[in-house]
Formats: sequence, C-alpha cells, structure tokens
Amino acid sequence: MNPWHLHPQLADDTHPVAQFKLCELRLMDDANHPWLILVPRVEDAVELIDLDEAQQTELMREVAVASRALQKAFSPHKLNVAALGNLVPQLHVHVIARFREDIAWPRPVWGMATAQPYSPEALIGRIRRLQDALSA
Repeated sequence: MNPWHLHPQLADDTHPVAQFKLCELRLMDDANHPWLILVPRVEDAVELIDLDEAQQTELMREVAVASRALQKAFSPHKLNVAALGNLVPQLHVHVIARFREDIAWPRPVWGMATAQPYSPEALIGRIRRLQDALSA
C-alpha cells in the first residue's frame, strides 16, 4: 500500500488530467493560462533531490511530455517550467504555456492576476484538448 497522498491545496487548486509512470498530471484551475502541474507520487518528496536518480530522470521525461502537449495544443510563445514549493511543500512542477498577450507577460504568473476558475464546460474542453495532445 502506497502512503502517498496529494497535498490538500493541490487537490483544491487543480483537476486531474492523466496518470504518468511517476507523476499525477493535473490542470491548475486558472483559465488565465494553460497551466499543468506534475506531482511525483513519492512519499515525503519536497525537493527534486528527494527523488532518486531514476525518479529524477523520469520526472524530467514527464515534464517534457507535458511541455510538448501544451506546445501542441496551444502553440505558446514560451513555456515556463518551475518547481518552487514556497507555499505548498509537496514536490510539484509547474509547466505553463505563456503568450505575449497573456495577462502577466513577460512577468511570472504568480500574483499578477486573480485566478479565473474554469466553468464546467470550459474545464471539460480544456482537459479533453490536453488529453488529445498527450495521445497524439
């Protein structure tokens, strides 16, 4: 039995998209940006160095898969990838599609605008679009 669990804040702020070998892939509930979160299913992982070498390699592979899906689905001008964890200690990696016209460009997305939760219809559409890009 795996004692791993998703941090409550991540559970509240995100929606499931896919299960990778190592990570849960989740969509941030902020329609301002196509924004994915990868959460390694490793108990007590806080920092990248808490993963063993094989897990670190797998995480980077999965970040690349998520990045390619965002690129395929949205054709962003830039992809931002970050593992901060200042507010949520559980190790998680943000992969954000950025556009020159977005609300925060060229600054980081954090603290620039109030999150705009997806409507139920938009959420379903966004997740389908991402799943289609992942399977292509």
